[in-house]
Amino acid sequence: MTRTVFYTATTLDGYLADEQDSLEWLFVQDSDPEGPHRYDEFIAGIGAVVMGRTTYEWVRAHLHASGEDWPYDMPTWVVSHADLPGITGADIRFTQGEVAPIHAALTDAAGGKDIWVVGGGDLAAQFAEAGLLDQLMVSIAPVTLGAGRPLFPRRFDLKLQDAARNRAFICATYDVVGPPTARGAGPAS
Repeated sequence: MTRTVFYTATTLDGYLADEQDSLEWLFVQDSDPEGPHRYDEFIAGIGAVVMGRTTYEWVRAHLHASGEDWPYDMPTWVVSHADLPGITGADIRFTQGEVAPIHAALTDAAGGKDIWVVGGGDLAAQFAEAGLLDQLMVSIAPVTLGAGRPLFPRRFDLKLQDAARNRAFICATYDVVGPPTARGAGPAS
């Protein structure tokens, strides 16, 4: 069964990137590529990828600067209202609108494998609001930014499934339960 997973890293105070969309805080952290939340193992189970405009533009700029090739062998959807340039040789599909029809296309393309919501947090939250995000796999770094792009900018109840340490990171896997339930709320007056 295809699951939709937001696999990401965050700062201890819940930011994916700083106010300039930089991930420099992430690249200086110590991690074991063979440890928990192992990327190679995760990506082997992915059949389709979806990301927002900011994430796509960051990846595209990073690839241009480093001379690297597009890192995904599977089809990738980029959700944006902007007219963005593609990348030669990459299966990139630009789309916009509600996430439900996008999710249906992702599921078909995934061929029974999982869907990876690469980023950002707002896009992942849109999938969660539509009841289409199954899991959040987050590696929490020992750094705070104080401001930036939030991990998950909506209120949701999550259920912890697993937690482990990967050198500097706390690796946690949560199931997405849904919008928060009212606890201890009395009758409306």
